Amino acid sequence: MSDKKHWEDIYEARPPKQLSWFQEHADLSLQFIRDTGVSAGAHILDVGSGASVLVDDLLSAGYYNLSVLDISASALHAAQARLGAAASRVKWIEADITRLVLPEASVDVWHDRAVFHFLTDPEDRRRYVSTVLRAVKPGGHVIIATFADRKSTRLNSSHEVDLVC
Repeated sequence: MSDKKHWEDIYEARPPKQLSWFQEHADLSLQFIRDTGVSAGAHILDVGSGASVLVDDLLSAGYYNLSVLDISASALHAAQARLGAAASRVKWIEADITRLVLPEASVDVWHDRAVFHFLTDPEDRRRYVSTVLRAVKPGGHVIIATFADRKSTRLNSSHEVDLVC
């Protein structure tokens, strides 16, 4: 089964609120983003967003240059339906982040609540990191949630971005 089919099946089988990882509000992610100090117009990319409410919380907080990326069209449609007319204020990207080419230095804040953690193929991880290094602006911020005890580290000593895990 492809990763895309796997995630489509999950989001087609149950409403987002019934998924174990669903949050009513993405408080921790929102706080990490606020802590970067970026302006309301900063380009924020939520990678592997699924049907997350982070985009709702960001819009409510006044951020307006938002992109939401997920491999599952069903997940994106669920988020769009939940947002209603406000969905038109967001750029929606249906893609596999390990295969996507994003514009160079186009992202101020890269947010990933679980995608990188679940990449087990070394080549997928390499492509992911390469995409981050290309897409995030120098001085930008990378927030990646993983299951580890380290709270923050540098992604790469030669690339000036902050990484929060």
